[in-house]
Amino acid sequence: MNPGKEVTIYDIAKKLNISPATVSRGLQDNPAISKKTRKRIFDMAHELGYRTNHYARNLRQSQTNTIGVLVHELNSNFITSVLAGIEKVTTEAGYDLLIAHSSESAVKEAANARNLFHKRVDGLIASLAFDTTSLDHFKPFKEKGVPLIFFDRVEQDGDNTVVIIDNAKCGYIATQHLIEQGCKKIVHVTASLKRNVYAQRYKGFRDALHDHGLKFDESQLIVNDLSEKAGVEAALRMLKMKPMADGIFITNDFVSAVCMRTLKENGLRIPQDIAVVGFNNDAIGNLIEPALTTINYPGIDMGEIAARNLINHLKGISDIHQTNTIIVRSELIIRKSSLRKPV
Repeated sequence: MNPGKEVTIYDIAKKLNISPATVSRGLQDNPAISKKTRKRIFDMAHELGYRTNHYARNLRQSQTNTIGVLVHELNSNFITSVLAGIEKVTTEAGYDLLIAHSSESAVKEAANARNLFHKRVDGLIASLAFDTTSLDHFKPFKEKGVPLIFFDRVEQDGDNTVVIIDNAKCGYIATQHLIEQGCKKIVHVTASLKRNVYAQRYKGFRDALHDHGLKFDESQLIVNDLSEKAGVEAALRMLKMKPMADGIFITNDFVSAVCMRTLKENGLRIPQDIAVVGFNNDAIGNLIEPALTTINYPGIDMGEIAARNLINHLKGISDIHQTNTIIVRSELIIRKSSLRKPV
C-alpha cells in the first residue's frame, strides 16, 4: 500500500474479501459480527496500520468530544496553570482541547472564535483580550446552543456564565495591607481599565484609600501593558515623584519583579523605602529578593472549575445558565517585600 495514504475500512474489506459494512461493525465490536470475524478484522486493521477516525464518527453523532479554549496570551504563568486545570478535567472526561490565543487583540480573538466555531467544538472556555469591547463574535455559539464559559477577563452582563475571583476585594485587602504597614502614598500600577479584572482591582484600591482617610490624585495611577518595559517605566515614574511614594500595589507579579529590580538599581530599599504588593502568586515572587507579597490567584482551581461546569452541562448533569457568576477563593500571601513593621 501507499505509505502516505490513510488506511480505510475499504482497504480492510478488500483484504479480507468482506463488505465495508461488516468491517465497520466489526471495528465497533458489534456482537452481530462473529468473534472469529471480529478478530480477523482487528488483526488486519493492526497489520495495515488502520486508525479510527473519531472526528468523523463524532460528527455523525453531532459532537466532536472537543472543547475550545480561547485565551489572551500563552506566555503567562497564570494562563498556563488555568490550562493545566482545564486539561486535567477534560482528559478525565474524554475530551480533547483546541487552544487558541488572541495575543491581546480583539480582531485576532474574533478570528479565533470563528475558527473554533467552524471546528465544531462542543463547548468554549474563553478569557478576553485587552481591547475587546463587543462579544458579537461569540453569538454563533449561543445561537447554535454551544455552551460558553468565560474566566478571569469577562463581561459581567448577566447573560454569560463567568468564573472569576473577587477582584475588588483583593484590590482592597492588598491596599489595606500596605496602609497597615504605614504607607501613606500608595501607587497602583495596572493594565487596561476596560477589562473587569483591572477595573475591579482599581476600585478596591480606591475604596481602601477612602476608607482609611488617604487622599488620591491621578499621579498614583499608572496604566500600561504587562510587559517588562512597563515595569521599568513605572519604576522610573515613581522615582520622579515628589513626595516619593512609599507603597506600590501592582496588578501582576512579573511587572512587580521588574519594577522592584529597577527601584533597587536606583538605590531604593524594599520594603524600608517603598513596600510592594503584587498579584497572581507566580513562581517569580519567591525567586526575587525580597520575596514578593502577593494575592494568590489559583489558576489551576479556576481551570478545573470552568471545565467541570462546562462538561457537567454537556452531560446534562447541571445547567450553566442557572449560574451567572462562580467566584473562586483567593487570599493575600504576605512576604518580605511589604513588611515594614514587625509581624
